[in-house]
Formats: sequence, C-alpha cells, structure tokens
Amino acid sequence: MSAHHHHHHPHKNLYLLIIGAIGVVFGDIGTSPLYALKVAVEASMGGTAHDITPAVLGILSLITWSLLIVVTLKYVMIIMRADNHGEGGVFALTALVMEKVSHHPRAKWLVITAGTLGAALFFGDSMITPAISVLSAVEGLNIIAPSLQSYVIPIAIALISALFAVERFGTGKVGVVFGPIMLVWFAVLGVFGGMEIIKNPAVLVALNPLIAIEFLFQHSGIAIAILGAVVLSVTGGEALYADMGHFGLQPIRRAWLFLVFPALLLNYFGQGALLIRDPSALDNPFYRLAPEWALVPLLLLAFMATIIASQAVISGAFSIANQAVQLGYIPRIRIRHTSADEIGQVYVSKVNIILFIGVVLLVITFKSSEHLASAYGISVTGAMAIDTILAAYCMMMIRGWNKAIFVPIFALLFAIDVMFLSANMFKFFEGGWLPVVVAAITLIIMIAWIRGRDRLLQARWRDAVNLTDFLSKLSTDSVQRVKGTGIFMVPHDDIVPMALLHNLKHNHVLHERVLLMRMQVESSPYVEDVDRVTIKHLEHNFHAVVVRYGFMEEPNIPRALAFLRAREFHFSLLEISFFIGKEKVVARKDTSWFFGLFILMHRMMLGATDYYKIPEDHAVELGGHISI
Repeated sequence: MSAHHHHHHPHKNLYLLIIGAIGVVFGDIGTSPLYALKVAVEASMGGTAHDITPAVLGILSLITWSLLIVVTLKYVMIIMRADNHGEGGVFALTALVMEKVSHHPRAKWLVITAGTLGAALFFGDSMITPAISVLSAVEGLNIIAPSLQSYVIPIAIALISALFAVERFGTGKVGVVFGPIMLVWFAVLGVFGGMEIIKNPAVLVALNPLIAIEFLFQHSGIAIAILGAVVLSVTGGEALYADMGHFGLQPIRRAWLFLVFPALLLNYFGQGALLIRDPSALDNPFYRLAPEWALVPLLLLAFMATIIASQAVISGAFSIANQAVQLGYIPRIRIRHTSADEIGQVYVSKVNIILFIGVVLLVITFKSSEHLASAYGISVTGAMAIDTILAAYCMMMIRGWNKAIFVPIFALLFAIDVMFLSANMFKFFEGGWLPVVVAAITLIIMIAWIRGRDRLLQARWRDAVNLTDFLSKLSTDSVQRVKGTGIFMVPHDDIVPMALLHNLKHNHVLHERVLLMRMQVESSPYVEDVDRVTIKHLEHNFHAVVVRYGFMEEPNIPRALAFLRAREFHFSLLEISFFIGKEKVVARKDTSWFFGLFILMHRMMLGATDYYKIPEDHAVELGGHISI
C-alpha cells in the first residue's frame, strides 16, 4: 500500500472495511443465486421431463468449481496481487503493462487495445447487471401473488429510476447503509440454504469435481449451453479486482473467504437439495427455499440487495470513465468527486444518463431475467479473459514470478476463460449481441480518440516553433514585458505554445515572468505531494513547470499554484493570467469518418478552463485552426 492509502483509510479498522467491502464489492456476485442455478438446470434439462437429480448435482459441482477456480484462485489469490499501488481494474493493469512496453509501438497498441476492450466490455456489463438483478428480484412477486405478473416491469423500472437518481450523492453516503444490508443478505442466503441441506445432506456429493467433468462429458451435445449458464454464478468476480482501491486487498479477501463464498455455496446447495426433493420448485428455486412467512421480507431484502449490486457496477463504470479521461483514452468530461476523503468516489453525469437509458431499454426489450441471462456473459467472460492475459504478463515479466510454476497456472485459467467465452458466444443471437455492440461502440470511440489525439499532436508539431530558438531570438527582438505572471498550458516542453505566439503577434507584449505549464498523468494512481511539481528555469525569466497527477486524481490548477508559491515563486494570485490555446480542429478534404468522429468529440469536450478548475476571471482563451 502506498503512503497515499494510509490517509485514504484513516484508522478505519479492518472490520469496518470488511463490512464496507461486503456492501460495495460483492453485490453483483451475491445476487447471482436469484437466477444462476435455475437458468443452468433448465439449460441442462433441455426442456425434457426426466429425473432432475443428475442435472442438479452436475450443475452444483460446476458452480462450486467455477467459484473456486475463477473467483477464489484467479481473482482473490492471483490477480488481486497485480495491483497498481493499491488500485485494481483493467486500466490500472493496462497502465502497469504500458510502462514496460512503451518503447515498442506495436506492443503498445496491443496493450492499449486490450485495455480499452476490457473497459468497453465492462461498460456493456454495467448495463446488463442492473437490468437482470432488479428484474430477477421483482419476479419474486409472481410467487407471492401470480396476479401481480403484469406489474413486474413497471416496478423494476421504478426501482431502476430511483437507483440512478441517487447516484449523484456518491457511493460513500449509500455505502454506510449497504454493508449491514448485504451482511443480512448473505446470512439469510446461508441460513435458508443450510436448513434445506440438513434435510437432504446427500446433495453434498456434488463437491466432488469429477461429477462436474463427468456431467459435461455425458451432456457433450449441450455442454456449451450449460457452461453459458454456469458462468452466471461467477459474474461479479471482476468487480472484486476493480473495486480494490476502495477497500484494499485484505478486507476483500477475508470477506470473500469467510463470509461470501460459504454463504453462496450453502444457498446453491440448498436450492439443489430442494429441487431434488421437489422438482416443481424449478419455477423459482431461490424464493421457494424460504418458508411462507418469510417470503415478503425476503422479497424486500432481494430488492435492496439487487439495487446495491447494480450500484457497485455503476460506480465501477464511473471510476473507469474517470481513469479513461485521465489516461487520455476518452475526451474530457465533467467528473464530480462526491467525497472529500475517499479519492476514488466519482460521479459522471454523462455516463449515468447513458447507462440509465440502456438499462431501461433492456428491461423493456427482454422482459424477464431468463431472457436477459442470454445477453449476460459475453461481456463478463471477455473482460475476465483480458484480465488474465494482462495479469499474466504483469506477474511474470514485471513482478518476476517463477515462469515454470505460473505459465501452466495462467494457461489453465486462460483455457477456462476461453471455454466460458466460447460457450457464451453461442448466445450471441439470443441477446448476446447487445453487450458486444455496446462494447464495440465504446471501443471505436476510445480508439478514434486516442488515434485522433496522436494526429492532432503531429499537426501541432508541424507548425511548431522550437522553444530554444525562440528564446535565443527573444533578446534581439525588443519585446515589451509587462508586470505580472503569464501561465501558458503546453502539451510539450520544447515547443512554444500557440497561445503565446498569438499573444505576441496581436498584442506585442509578454509578461515579465512566463510559466510554461504541462500536465502529466502518471501510470500510477496517485502522486505524492513531494513529486507533484518540477520546475526548470530557462532564460529571460521563462520557467518550464511540470505538474504530475495519478490516473485516479483530479487535476486542480489552483492547488498546483499553491505548491509553486510555497516552493519558490512569490506571486499574488491577482497578477496571474492564464493563456489557453483553444484550437478549432477542422477536417481536411481526405479526412476519414474515423477522424471525423474525433473532431466531433473534440468540439464537444469540456474546455481546459473548466476541466483544470482554472479561475475563470484569470483565463484568456486564444484560438486558431488546426486541420487534421
């Protein structure tokens, strides 16, 4: 853990962090028992009415070993060690690997593509999770009163609207309430499951992995469909890794091993025992576990648990969007930090609106959690496979893990990912196309932005004036210097900013002190304050200043100025002028639609003044045209 994290979680004890993690991190995987076993058993029965016992035992064995291998071994034990100074998630991993391959252009592109694809898939996933979880909870109404069937979709949409409406208050405020509710949820899962296992302990034979393997061989014709359904039990595994920065490794690991994992297993096995005893419970084995008197409270608890599960995925999408902006993978958008002490908690209104529209459309289109189950899976398994590849590279090439031991382990994990992914590909036409389309659009936007930015920088270089040449000529040209400090935002250290040239050309003056300020985003999540600012003094009272940020931090110019004043410049904030180049990017005749998309985004993006929190009454924007 970096020093940052010590003031990140001040004297919160481990138990509080564990409870917090239970509320935020495990919602998605914790609500899978609502639908996973039912969908998987139905897939393996293939609509036939023969004995349900072998199907139930086979599925239970597959679910148990998927949870053990994919979540416990892969995420909890291995991938969570591939942290970037305590931060997890696909971009944290991408940034780590990028440091290593930055000298090889082709490898660099491969890594950027893998990282952006992983993020795009996660984004597709964060639309489906709220839709499927909330729907599956509300469907419990059918059991209490079948006459309420027609209200399922309106109620689900109402819950989803409420969920997105409270997003802007930030995870921290809601997280306090979430932990205890999810604690009750997992306790209830375990107790109801355990009560049924006691009636039929024979169900525990499914713990034997051979049953899973044998079952797949006997059903080789529909093994694909079965695996595609079993994957529903591990969705949410990647959230453990993505949310690592909020809680740290130990709380998440302990919560999983000592509470969440045992509770899930008890519940799945309880549902299995119930189905063997009473096959008619297949219409909704999760709710049938509960005694009559407990149905309504369980339904309400499930409402809350699914909303919490959705919340975790949505806030994950926010923090991925935040990292993408900082790393330069998408245009600058307005990002609001919702908590003064938790740095990772952000709210991104544009992402919130897009997700909300997507989730509501999903509920209206697919109408039931069962139909949605077929759309679920491709995005999750794709993101998991990318995590495995990047983590394998990171662990063996960067952290120096023993290849002889870990190559076979990662190969096995990757083989399982590929198996799950290919199983889900078969659900493509039943709805699986949806997250793929969302991911493809997200990916095109990111790649267009990254390539467009490169092209824009090249165009800037073409007409650029070299700084050293400029300064050597400056003494001979008698340019009038006026009082005060002029700060120019620059993309590079060695060229003269456009805004400065425009100012000279039109106003024929320069400030007596000129700071050329460049913002640099590091590949680590946070930067220590001592390393925040570096200053290089040039001739004629010019100074090159580099302000460094981690990819989880928000750039804040007024704070950087405070550092500069403390370090060496004694200026009053009243005598500062910021000069910001505001170029209008225009298309050349031969520009493709791909770069046309970049130009469109460039025009819509948040201006530098807003984004860097530059005091508006001190900002001067000078424009020009650049054609790409």
